[in-house]
Amino acid sequence: MNLELSYPVDCLCDFTYDFFWQHRGSRLSPSSVIPHQTGTSYTYQDLVFALKNGEDVNLKGNAGKRLGSSLGVDLKFFGGTGKAIKSGSIIVDGDIDTRMGISMVSGAIYLKGIVKQPVGNVVEVGSDRQGYRKFVSITDILSEVSNEKTLPPNVMENGCLYVRDGIIRDTIAARLDADAGRKVIVEGDAGMSTGILMKRGFVMIEGNAGLNTAVLLRGGTIITGNTGEFAGAYMKDGVLIISGKAQGYVGANMKGGTIFYKGDAMVPRAPVDEKDIMMLIRVLDISKVEAMMFKRYRINRVL
Repeated sequence: MNLELSYPVDCLCDFTYDFFWQHRGSRLSPSSVIPHQTGTSYTYQDLVFALKNGEDVNLKGNAGKRLGSSLGVDLKFFGGTGKAIKSGSIIVDGDIDTRMGISMVSGAIYLKGIVKQPVGNVVEVGSDRQGYRKFVSITDILSEVSNEKTLPPNVMENGCLYVRDGIIRDTIAARLDADAGRKVIVEGDAGMSTGILMKRGFVMIEGNAGLNTAVLLRGGTIITGNTGEFAGAYMKDGVLIISGKAQGYVGANMKGGTIFYKGDAMVPRAPVDEKDIMMLIRVLDISKVEAMMFKRYRINRVL
């Protein structure tokens, strides 16, 4: 599928249609014709359907924000399974605005121009298309079958992805469902919604993370320094460790799982027990005295 644009358009190839379940068409309708096309009359859903069928979308011109949002997710809202599916690639002969590949899980985005930060759940890998940079999802990189070669300064070693490029990313490890041995360690800061809808795996943000860290977490472990508001919101399972401060509303509407934190937060507090202390010493490489400074918020039963 070939699409030429005379002006950037947001939410192209967006499998959520800009979170359609929230706005019900007030911001974007899947059946609407994409504006600023040259010589074609494709709708937003035409692009998504093509990608779901394994076709590539070739875009000539600059893309707007949220290109390829949730690329490769068979969303339940639209009658899907909620799981990852194979997807075609998005090939852009131009520039891309912010949040490219947010919550992306499969497929690839090829880019000839530049991309603005923050980006989404993507990392650059060796390209098989001359003249284009190639980006795939961090979730895909952490799968055991991935054979993509991560480009320096980022590196994949022994099942662990070390992110060292200083780029701010939203939704890191979105929907990750990998063995605990598959890890991502960000040697810097992260944007919003780290680990959203993650089921299994391990994410460590050595710096700070934005709002909605571990939102909708289903399992696995997420570790960060400071966080923005609504860390652990709507959690159902898993572990969130906040070694710094949280801005507020920690654990909002939490249904299950455990949050450990040292700073003040708007949740009930409980002291850590000996088992908690040993875990914190192991995963954070800290002393027992420091581990005892953490508090715990736990909901044992998933509603």
